Amino acid sequence: MRELLPEQLHPDDGDHEPPLRNAGRFPARPGGPDVVLVVQVHDRAEHLRLLLESLRRAPGVENALLVLSHDLWDDELNRLAADVDFCPVLQVFFPFSVQLYPREFPGHDPRDCPRDVGRAAALRLGCINAEFPDSFGHYREARFSQTKHHWWWKLHFVWERVRALREHDGPVVFLEEDHYLAPDFYHVLKRLWALRQRDCPDCQLLSLGSYALGRGGFAGRADKAEVKTWKSTEHNMGMAFGRDTYRQLIECTDAFCTYDDYNWDWTLQHLTVSCLPKFWKVLVPEIPRVFHTGDCGMHHKKSCRPGSQSAKIDSLLSSNQQFLFPETMSVSKRFSMAPLSPHVKNGGWGDIRDHELCKSYRRLQ
Repeated sequence: MRELLPEQLHPDDGDHEPPLRNAGRFPARPGGPDVVLVVQVHDRAEHLRLLLESLRRAPGVENALLVLSHDLWDDELNRLAADVDFCPVLQVFFPFSVQLYPREFPGHDPRDCPRDVGRAAALRLGCINAEFPDSFGHYREARFSQTKHHWWWKLHFVWERVRALREHDGPVVFLEEDHYLAPDFYHVLKRLWALRQRDCPDCQLLSLGSYALGRGGFAGRADKAEVKTWKSTEHNMGMAFGRDTYRQLIECTDAFCTYDDYNWDWTLQHLTVSCLPKFWKVLVPEIPRVFHTGDCGMHHKKSCRPGSQSAKIDSLLSSNQQFLFPETMSVSKRFSMAPLSPHVKNGGWGDIRDHELCKSYRRLQ
């Protein structure tokens, strides 16, 4: 294994947390922030700008801690992060990014096998990962592997390394740079969290989002939530959970890190039927409070028009503003519960180096 791993998995295991910005403007609350917002940032500055604008207009966001987790050092992205003045913000950087390791693992090593070379040909070539193709006979592509690494690393970093969160027992909300939040997302999140504790204590997750702009009208639905079986393709936006769910997840580190799928959310779906004590139940509002502006990027070929998408969302929210900020939230439906398995693994995660690096993050505790 030694020749397959970087010489130092963790070049800096010291407790060197970046400075908390805006700490003077927003004094620390006893017990820490009541909500934590963790955004996985890659390279889409316009999407991030829109997300931050949506956060800025949300009453209550000043009580949250915003963690921006980057896998790219970029001046424009850094300027956007520095301009956040509406809440405390912590900017962190994934230490094993492709940018930091451009010609060695976990980036692309020139000695790596070409993606489609085939195992027999790879063994003849003597490329260094010849023995570790994925389930479909393909070899790793660093740019695809990075996203799953980043997601799992930041999960550990937030819960284990951020001093302000060591006593945190409220929700941590996981977002991405191409998400966009309704003005009442914080208001609704707080009420959903209380509703979960009261009416659905076995709901391991909340999900604020949907990939649809909103099916049907807001009237009579904006204060309602449903209890469902968690499904990665429907409930992976604005996922929120507490320390209890996190502790279950870290016990599944080996299963997460060795499952042959480069998507973190499909891997989580696998865990719900293979490792976790029981499949996940999710509490989700009938009307979403987080939306998607990114129909482009890693999985999409069409051009990006995030401003056009955010304008559609704003128009929808404006025409229904009288239904936002409901005084209470209640459970309207409980769907029949059954565990859901991924219909097929997607591959892209067969390399033992990815498995071992992923499993090493748990040692950051």
